[in-house]
Amino acid sequence: MTDLLEKAVATARGLSPEMQDEVARVVLAFVGDDTAVYRFTPEETAGLDESERAADRPEFATDAEVRAIWAKHGL
Repeated sequence: MTDLLEKAVATARGLSPEMQDEVARVVLAFVGDDTAVYRFTPEETAGLDESERAADRPEFATDAEVRAIWAKHGL
């Protein structure tokens, strides 16, 4: 193991167990493990599902509506 990886692992040991698991998921994903890097909460899953349903419907803002919002905020 390289010195830099040793330092990263030593630093990660000082994190909360939850953060240690997040670091581990990222490292495993980086080296090719198929484990998910992030696990959605039920609320996030519901929000993603709703976003995907909305994307399936043609309910996007028109160019004029987008320009109006930009103008409202000085953009």
